[in-house]
Amino acid sequence: MRFPLILLAAFVLLATLLGIAPSHRGDWALENALAVLGVLALVLTYGRMRLSKVSYALIFAFLVLHEVGSHYTYSEVPYDAWFRQLTGRTLSSYLGFERNHYDRLVHFAYGFLLAYPFRELFVRVAEARGFWGYFLPLDVVMSTSMLYELVEWGVALVMSDDVGQAYLGSQGDVWDAHKDMLLATTGAVLSLMIAAAVHRVLDRDFNREWAESLRVKDDRPLGEEAVERLRRQA
Repeated sequence: MRFPLILLAAFVLLATLLGIAPSHRGDWALENALAVLGVLALVLTYGRMRLSKVSYALIFAFLVLHEVGSHYTYSEVPYDAWFRQLTGRTLSSYLGFERNHYDRLVHFAYGFLLAYPFRELFVRVAEARGFWGYFLPLDVVMSTSMLYELVEWGVALVMSDDVGQAYLGSQGDVWDAHKDMLLATTGAVLSLMIAAAVHRVLDRDFNREWAESLRVKDDRPLGEEAVERLRRQA
C-alpha cells in the first residue's frame, strides 16, 4: 500500500511543479488530459486490481518523462542545454541529431515501460498464457500508439495553429507518426523479450506453457457453423 501511495504523491508533486508556467499552456493541458485519466483509472481500480510494484514503478517512470515533455512541449525539451552544462557540448553534436528527439525517447519509453503492466493485466484478468501473454500486450502498445497518432492529427486539425503544431510536434518530418509507432513497438518488443527471458529462467514450465497456448483447443469451425449450432440450441 505504501509504495503506490509514495509514487502517487511524488507524481502529483512533480505534475504540480511542472504545471507552473509551462511553455505552452494549451499544449500542456492537452498533453495532461490522458495522463490524468490514466492516473484516475489506476486509483479507482486499486482496490479491485492492485498491480505489482514493478508495474507501478514503470508507469511512474513513464509519467515522469511525459510531464517533462508536457512542461516544455516535446519538441522543445532543452536536453541539449542540460547536456552542455555537464560536458561542454550538446548531445546533438555528439550524436549528429538535426532535430529535438525527446518525443522519440518518450514513444520508445511508452512501449518499453508500459508493455509489462499491460502484460500483467492480460495475465491476471484474461488469464493469457504462453505466447498470448506476450503478443497481446505488444498488440495493445501498437494499437494505442496508432490511436494516439490519430488523436494528434485530429487535434492539429481542430485547434489553433500554435497549439495544434505544439501538440503534434512533427518538426517537419512527414514520417513522424510512422517513426513514433515503430519506436513504441520496438520498446515493447525489447521489454517483453526481457520479461520472457526472465520467465524462462525462473519457470520450468515455460516451454510447455508456450506450446500449450498455441494448441487448438476447439477444432470445430466458427462462423456459419457456430451460428447454426447456436440457432438449434435456442
